[in-house]
Amino acid sequence: MPVTDKSSAEIVRRLPVGAEVQPHLKGVHFRVWAPDHKRMEVIIEGNEPEAFRQGDSRSEPEIFSLEPEAQGYFSGLVEEAKDGSLYHYRLDSGELCPDPASRFQPGGPHGPSQVVDPGRFRWTDEDWQGSSLKGQVLYEMHIGTFTREGTWEAAARELPELASLGITAIELMPISEFPGRFGWGYDGVDLFAPSQLYGKPDDLNRFVDEAHSVGIGIIHDVVYNHLGADGNYLPRFSRDYFTNRHKTDWGTPINFYLENSDSVREFYLANAGYWIDEYHMDGLRIDATQNIYDESPAPDHIFTQIVSRVREAAGGRATIIIGENEPQESNLVRPPEQGGYGMDALWNDDFHHSAMVALTGRNEAYYTDYLGKPQEFISAIKWGYLYQGQRYKWQKKRRGRPALDIEPAAFVTFIQNHDQMANSGRGLRAHVLTSPGRYKAMTALMLLAPCTPMLFQGQEFAASSPFYYFADQKPELSELTHRGRRKFLRQFRSLATSEMQKSIPSPDDTSLFMQSKLDFSERQSHEGIYALHKDLLKLRREDPTFKAQTKGMVDGAVLDDEAFVLRFFSDQGEDRLLLVNMGRDLHLNPAPEPLLAPIEGTLWRVMLATTDLKYGGCGTPQPDTRDNWRIPGHAAVILAPRTDALAYLEEFKWKR
Repeated sequence: MPVTDKSSAEIVRRLPVGAEVQPHLKGVHFRVWAPDHKRMEVIIEGNEPEAFRQGDSRSEPEIFSLEPEAQGYFSGLVEEAKDGSLYHYRLDSGELCPDPASRFQPGGPHGPSQVVDPGRFRWTDEDWQGSSLKGQVLYEMHIGTFTREGTWEAAARELPELASLGITAIELMPISEFPGRFGWGYDGVDLFAPSQLYGKPDDLNRFVDEAHSVGIGIIHDVVYNHLGADGNYLPRFSRDYFTNRHKTDWGTPINFYLENSDSVREFYLANAGYWIDEYHMDGLRIDATQNIYDESPAPDHIFTQIVSRVREAAGGRATIIIGENEPQESNLVRPPEQGGYGMDALWNDDFHHSAMVALTGRNEAYYTDYLGKPQEFISAIKWGYLYQGQRYKWQKKRRGRPALDIEPAAFVTFIQNHDQMANSGRGLRAHVLTSPGRYKAMTALMLLAPCTPMLFQGQEFAASSPFYYFADQKPELSELTHRGRRKFLRQFRSLATSEMQKSIPSPDDTSLFMQSKLDFSERQSHEGIYALHKDLLKLRREDPTFKAQTKGMVDGAVLDDEAFVLRFFSDQGEDRLLLVNMGRDLHLNPAPEPLLAPIEGTLWRVMLATTDLKYGGCGTPQPDTRDNWRIPGHAAVILAPRTDALAYLEEFKWKR
């Protein structure tokens, strides 16, 4: 059956491809890029997704031939289709395939696509101004394990509590449709379709809308370096979506600059803008940017264009674009006029690696080039990356590019994230691998530093649940993944033993997914560490010195092999000291370090100490004493000036 003949001027589209309801016309307009084919049909399966999933479709499929366009596109208006209609494309080979730009896959990646009208949801966030980088506290979230239910609806119920904690932006692990009953989402195959495992598109809309109502922005982790191995139908439409000129560790990379790449680029640029426009999200985190290959000059580079498309789609709202980049290429966050790509921030693995060595004492595998010493933390807080072009012995090459001039907020620091916990081999969280005192001291450092901090879900209350690598896959893929996982972890000497290799679980084990779910009752049972996170984030949010996040505001000094001081300078005479001691009690006498000196006419007072009783500690005496500095072990202490010096001296019976 031919499609309805309508003038192209009458068709209004939000995206260059996909199925789009035409409110001013009757029907749905379909458009797909399939240059490898001479004919394309759309088959309308009906409007009963549950019935279709059970093999009991209640209406006969209707078949419509799409009209060919230039450059390999096919399109047409189908009056018989509507919001909610299920459909497939039929290639000239006779194969039925879901839409590469499907907005929803109610039966998973191998089932039919469903027409979704983005205009049907009634948003209430018209006053939301978006999210800009400075002042953010990020929270990495995996929807499937954040709550017991693993749904948007259940996660939305926790948003007020996250806001009261001090979270300002949620960084969602990938939510695009992927195969199986559970997974991390990095093997997504339908980039425009939010996973049906977590709910329907309107459930995601409500989650974002409610997040904005409590002051939380939403950033989506997108994967533009490869697609998953199961359910990827893009090659059926065109082999030019991918290229064999480069390689990634996960799959064939995307063709962003070789022959026939213009439509591929437009597909991904449309996706970048789609999450901002249709779902009102506040930015993107771009996974593994080092495996996104484009040799186009800077103004036309895919990164520059993604940034531009996101800003345009936001329509004036502020947005945040974060890059993950293992080689630490700082030009990602430089403006285009300086040869960069205009992103806002980069994950800082260097901070994490130093932190884990300091916390656990282990510096094997990719921790080899870190000692966890005080100078590393001082340098990370002042300069971001530790490696900005020096030799890196683990990789036997230089690592990083200069970043000394980059603002501190551009570096996202963390103690935990999804990858690093899974790479422990047993999904263990950082607090399990170290002492409570060290963990709390490192937490204070991360949350008060001028960089942008990121917590992983449950970190704020020292969740007892692990976070495993889990993926429900076909048996043959699962075995390959399990084998690859064991091989990857052998770089750690401790995980290369036969005992540990045998203990590394297969990712398709359902219990891994279930064990990784949070238990929110631990907010009460672990109330000390939860209170510490709340108080530190309140200090970061409300204290004028800590919230400044200006370059050059911090200097530091090594006090001992495991102790250091950071001084946060203020133009208003409101300097702050942060003492961090990862070792035993330190008696600093003498104390020939000028950063410890109080502002004239003042003495230091304790603002907050991780050893406070309310945080599960044993109390904190005044560190600046008559016999010089006494700094508690496994602790962080924050100090501020006290101006009533005479009363202060009398209180501690000091003598001038």
